Amino acid sequence: MRYALLLLVNQGTREPRPIASRDPAAVTSIPFDSINPSQGANPISAAHLPPLLVAFVVRIPPILRAQARSPRSPSLATLQIRAPPPIPGGAAAAFGMEETPPGQRPQPQPQPAHASPPFPAAPFTPPPRVFSPALAARGTPSPGSGPGHAPAHLSTPPGPPVFSSPLRPAAVPFAAAGGGYSSSSSATATASLPTSSAPHFLNGAATPHGDLAPAPSPLQGDGLDNPYVQFSANKVLKQKKLLNAPSLGFGALVSLGKEVAPGPEVVERDPRRCLNCGAYVNLYCDVLIASGQWQCIICKKLNGSEGEFVVSSKQDLLHWPELASTTVDYVQVGNRRPGFVPVSDSRVSGPIFILIDECLDEAHLQHLQGSLHAFVDSLPPTAKIGIITYGRTVSVYDFSEGAAVSADVLPGNKSPTHEALKGLIYGTGVYLSPIHASLPVAHTIFSSLRPYQLNVPEVSRDRCLGAAVEVALGIIQGPSVELSRGIIKRSGGNCRILVCAGGPCTFGPGSVPHSVKHPNYAYLEKTAMKSMESLGHEAQRHSTVIDIFCAGQCPVRVPVLQPLAKCSGGVLLLHDDFGEAFGVNLQRASTRAAGSHGLFEIRCSDNMLVTQVIGPGEEASPDSHETFKYDSSFCIQMHSVEETQSFSVSMETKGDIKSDFVFFQFAVRYSNMYQAEITRVITMRLQTVDGLSAYLASVQEDVASVIIGKRTVLRARTASDATDMRLSIDERVNDIAFKFGTQAPKSKLYRFPKELASLPECLFHLKRGPLLGSIIGHEDERSVLRNLFLNASFDLSLRMLAPRCIMHREGGTFEELPVYDLVMQSNAAVVLDHGTDIFIWLGAELAAQEGQSAATLAACRTLAEELSEQRFPAPRILSFKQGSSQARYFVSRLIPAHKDPTYEQESRFPQLWTLTPEQRARLKSSFIHFDDHSFCEWMRSLKLVPPEPS
Repeated sequence: MRYALLLLVNQGTREPRPIASRDPAAVTSIPFDSINPSQGANPISAAHLPPLLVAFVVRIPPILRAQARSPRSPSLATLQIRAPPPIPGGAAAAFGMEETPPGQRPQPQPQPAHASPPFPAAPFTPPPRVFSPALAARGTPSPGSGPGHAPAHLSTPPGPPVFSSPLRPAAVPFAAAGGGYSSSSSATATASLPTSSAPHFLNGAATPHGDLAPAPSPLQGDGLDNPYVQFSANKVLKQKKLLNAPSLGFGALVSLGKEVAPGPEVVERDPRRCLNCGAYVNLYCDVLIASGQWQCIICKKLNGSEGEFVVSSKQDLLHWPELASTTVDYVQVGNRRPGFVPVSDSRVSGPIFILIDECLDEAHLQHLQGSLHAFVDSLPPTAKIGIITYGRTVSVYDFSEGAAVSADVLPGNKSPTHEALKGLIYGTGVYLSPIHASLPVAHTIFSSLRPYQLNVPEVSRDRCLGAAVEVALGIIQGPSVELSRGIIKRSGGNCRILVCAGGPCTFGPGSVPHSVKHPNYAYLEKTAMKSMESLGHEAQRHSTVIDIFCAGQCPVRVPVLQPLAKCSGGVLLLHDDFGEAFGVNLQRASTRAAGSHGLFEIRCSDNMLVTQVIGPGEEASPDSHETFKYDSSFCIQMHSVEETQSFSVSMETKGDIKSDFVFFQFAVRYSNMYQAEITRVITMRLQTVDGLSAYLASVQEDVASVIIGKRTVLRARTASDATDMRLSIDERVNDIAFKFGTQAPKSKLYRFPKELASLPECLFHLKRGPLLGSIIGHEDERSVLRNLFLNASFDLSLRMLAPRCIMHREGGTFEELPVYDLVMQSNAAVVLDHGTDIFIWLGAELAAQEGQSAATLAACRTLAEELSEQRFPAPRILSFKQGSSQARYFVSRLIPAHKDPTYEQESRFPQLWTLTPEQRARLKSSFIHFDDHSFCEWMRSLKLVPPEPS
């Protein structure tokens, strides 16, 4: 067969357009994180190229690269084709390779971190760079990125209008930051070329390898700018007593599935690991270039490299990505699923099953139908969907009937039998079909849904949700009837089940009685929870994520449904109705990157000990991972690997630290959408210090606040627990001041450390907010919110912890202000971003001006959409006028600073100086007295001096 490569260079584009496809239908779009969305591009797969063609290297000189960014300048590029270098006899063993028998494809080999001229008369030959053919459409080996979905990052379809009004800085520097599982101590990459030929990081334990290497900057050398890991402090205190102080603590937030551009270095081979403790080789290891041995940073033992690291100078070690970068992705292309056939280089999505509650009233059903119509319209043509409805029975819709709506019906009072599932899987019906072939049928099915007809209360209607999920899992696990070039293949990939529920599961497997007053309700609820947990684990074993979206006023029995979503790696969300926010969350859920079978390992040097891990996983059993003789790692079995998640890792030291640096290694192994095995290794080091002031200056207040918040919320399982946790925040703030602060002169009050000035205010928001406070009504809502917070990424966690307040100004600009009730000025509009909710408040004077208030409201809503366009779950956006009943949601989240003396108000809220005396008088008269403390009053009640505004 003949092969051809066409390289197109478009005017005004940044990169060439490679096209390699024998089937025009196989060409799909590239994710937004790989290219500019305005560019058209097609993926190139090495599976379509001859085995002897090793690499295409495109080099663009810096000047020309700058020119290529201009839309008026032509893109210039030079194409170089490298033939594979001949391997002399015996070289295969020296480089850890095996000779390739005739007729077999040669195995991938190590690759250099960057191109460099050959070294004359040196015994070292740089290993060739090899990339994963199956991953040739991405820039980072993400957890899955939902093949078939163009955007890798979450966005609201359709997007908001372009909003150009810039945010004005706060009137005073104000700490408004950007954007579980707990265990005791006992316990998708594009083959993209590097953007620069210079290494980002240098090798060396305490110093770079040798004097030939230029010294890295402190930020690069320690990897403190690593996007995947954020420490609560960038330095480690040597004194055990203060470092282990439970009130402040030390830890890190780890976002393993986060997608960044440019992504980490990609290496298609097995990683080298310490034979003693299992740690991975990294840029901080000392390498003996004469023998190729490397010293582990965790256990300090020497390991061999079979001669791979034998080079002429230490500078040559930078050709190995793992010795040049803090983050490396090891990729092994293969599949764990028998019968799985990769179809092409185009991105094919795993199945999406939509489960729809049949017991909805007409008003709710109309909103749901609108959201479902918009949802399927937003899916890419290659996405495969299935539709199931459930009530007393389970109806599985057949797409093979064309315009007619046809469904196979199964009983819902019990789990589906093997024979029933076999009849579905091997029958003539098509229950999973690509959007491009079934979109009209899907619209017809949604339009044919009818409201519930019987006169039965919502909570008492029979819903066999558990049986419907079991049917969907059975179809997903079985072979698909989809035909492609005469090959019957499995669905493959990571699958997703989206449940649209309007009430609890009250019929069949996992059901509870209709009424909580049932005499045996507690026991039946516990049994149902175990059943749902088992079903969630079954879904997780088959790489299927279950997201449950509830809406309406009917209680859904969150304690029963939460284990089903959590154990499968999905989320449970509550909505007011099936309208806009519900529909947006459906769309964003389908585009979430999802990896499966994740194993998270944490290793620390110098007697550092992991004491608690909070996040979407559970402690891994010893037989679930490879163990080493002296392996001290802390292992977590992840439910799924997604960008929207993070782990909170708390650490302590067993004794005073003697060394100058402490090393941390975070590794995750998971299977991505292509069933390729990814091992992401992140290695970082932190400098140790003796001085308390140096340590406090390195504390990252936002990160520390989120870690403290997650440790606190984890223990708030009930309403009474939440009350205890609010009291614990008082004790924590007191203890931090006594241990790390100073006593005020001639006073019994303590000053909070000035380096941690914003920390107590964040904790004050936590104490008053919806996570621990009582500003939202039902315990189910608080439970869902807490579970979301414990698993959320850093940005979303911080917004849920401490809201962000932005005031609309004249001329269409915005100004960020402290979250005080002094922003409620009658002639202004305010946007309050609290993570899962965004509120738009209009002052009474402004609301009375029809034209101006409409324009201001439109600008504020556009800003709200821009702030949340990549957020999952999509927040609820509410707007209201001053004095309305809904305004209480907004007022309850603001700190009541109007109770403070005037000098303190002006010090902490300088925007007051811009008001006229009449405006200040109207503002003062608008407040209603209540008993809540202001921030300053709360600090003084703890016998502390409020920190000065920075």
